[in-house]
Amino acid sequence: MPERFRDRVTVITGAASGIGAETARRFAREGASVVIADLNAEAAEAVSREIRDASGRAEAAVVDVGDERAFAALLEELAGRHGRLDVLVNCAFAMVAGPLESLSTEDWRRCFEVTLHGTFFGLRAALRIMSSRGGGAIVNISSLAAQGGQASLGGYGAAKAGVENLTRSAAVEAAAAGIRVNAVAPGAVATAGTLAVYPEGTPQRRALEKLMPAGRLTQPHEIANAVLFLASDEASGINGQILNVDCGQSAVLGAPELEEGWGQ
Repeated sequence: MPERFRDRVTVITGAASGIGAETARRFAREGASVVIADLNAEAAEAVSREIRDASGRAEAAVVDVGDERAFAALLEELAGRHGRLDVLVNCAFAMVAGPLESLSTEDWRRCFEVTLHGTFFGLRAALRIMSSRGGGAIVNISSLAAQGGQASLGGYGAAKAGVENLTRSAAVEAAAAGIRVNAVAPGAVATAGTLAVYPEGTPQRRALEKLMPAGRLTQPHEIANAVLFLASDEASGINGQILNVDCGQSAVLGAPELEEGWGQ
């Protein structure tokens, strides 16, 4: 098995479940020393223990990414203890769904505090550390919700749109220091949360799957593979890009119902 990240330190936020956890497993299989950073201490430790049981290197760290001092302190402590910080994956987010006319100011702010502000706090701290150590890679997790409007996701989509612009700006500023900053934008992903909202066999699930030319949801490991690639040396010429990983969802124009029968 290739170990492209042997002896490299990777910090992944929101890594106690879903895309973050799968990304942590993927980096660990490539030899990285992975830090599972999450608010949920028990779940973070469970993922860390799973990786260690599989002969990987991992540790859990409890952090609120919306707390700029705590987030920066964590990254500085890890870089000091390990002697390096090679990769930061900003995966933590908060999604509060609801129509804009009834979305509370508190819920709006929550979307931004975790999804956008948390990404900025981690990125800023990582840039300072990586600049002093010769470079690194940062991968932010965006969403197709950043690239188009969707009912009830106005707050989340606006925060993710900010993440995409932040990614580009950081890439421009940090390139001279040997730091690359990119983002992965998933569409509908088969995480536990998504599957709970769209159970197999329901009309809602079938409607969701119709949006995918592949006829299925994207799998968490497919997102993790893209993150790993963007952070790897193989992607050395890729900077400031948003990579959609969505089984073709963003390539679809119009409603699937209008296209039925055209190929017959």
